[in-house]
Amino acid sequence: MTADAKQIICIKWGTKFGPEYVNRLRGMIARNITPPFRLVCFTDDGAGLHPDIAVRPLPDFDYTAPTNTLGKWPKSRLWGDLGDITGTVLFLDLDVVIVGNLDDFFTFGDPDDTVLATNPQSVKPFEKLGQTSVYRMRVGKLAPLQDIFRADPQAIADEYRFEQRFVTRRAPGGVRFWPRGWVVHFRSHCVPAWPLRYWQAPRIPAGARIVIFAGSLNPPDAIAGRWSEDDRHLPLAEHLRAAFDGRRREGLSQHLRHYLKPTDWVARLWRE
Repeated sequence: MTADAKQIICIKWGTKFGPEYVNRLRGMIARNITPPFRLVCFTDDGAGLHPDIAVRPLPDFDYTAPTNTLGKWPKSRLWGDLGDITGTVLFLDLDVVIVGNLDDFFTFGDPDDTVLATNPQSVKPFEKLGQTSVYRMRVGKLAPLQDIFRADPQAIADEYRFEQRFVTRRAPGGVRFWPRGWVVHFRSHCVPAWPLRYWQAPRIPAGARIVIFAGSLNPPDAIAGRWSEDDRHLPLAEHLRAAFDGRRREGLSQHLRHYLKPTDWVARLWRE
């Protein structure tokens, strides 16, 4: 691998995502990037990963993970020393779908910038919150955040709730955001507004490069046409009947809004 190779990293721990997620990520990257590139997976189980994926052990997590918040705080493992991985890296969540060319993610701004996606679903008015499903950093630059977090993980999690808010507000030197439209949220930007989603399938917005699936709706759900893995796709008439015959598992308004037609382009693009 040459010194100018584009470096992409991901993290896999536990059993939520199998090796097929990492392998599909590698396939999507390879089809949408100008080589050379390297994908590095930090994981506690490298079984089943494509031989072209560089496997590294999970970095040390020498503090107690918060238990009362929803943020993906174990991702903080990547903020410090990454062993032989140095320089600028692009981090990608395992459940993203790549829909456009990635080259510009490596040339945007200054190599020393910490660059985040914009979270479209902040619950605080006027807050510009970063989204860490797709972000770029210089390895080690966020190490001071590990020191702050390590001192009292639960207190930091209680204050910021999500690790991406902590990064947005406390990253050394501040953060930048990807240009508008490069990174889009499946539910917010691809799924048609209600009730148009009853007749129209999700679409890829013009100019999008990466689709993120923050929340419980993941690529297999988009392919199947369901709002979460706890659902199953029903034809529209059946979905509407289920709202009133006792089969719905959530409130009436949520059930009516949580309808999704199967998404063919996710099935086509989300592959090895």
